[in-house]
Amino acid sequence: MFQKSDFWIGLAVGAVAGIFGYRFMQERERQMAAMQLAPAEEIPLAELQRQKEELEDLIAAQQAKK
Repeated sequence: MFQKSDFWIGLAVGAVAGIFGYRFMQERERQMAAMQLAPAEEIPLAELQRQKEELEDLIAAQQAKK
């Protein structure tokens, strides 16, 4: 089982995906904590624009499904 290259490739891909997923979730938790601590007036404009673009992308994806 451990001699097949497919196993090692799958293990490596899974490990990399896990690392990126873990880092992504940490970043999202940090962003959410910062947003909850700061009043709406203190959220940076760049963050608001990033959220707006993300929502517009989600809306466009939903409309494309219809």
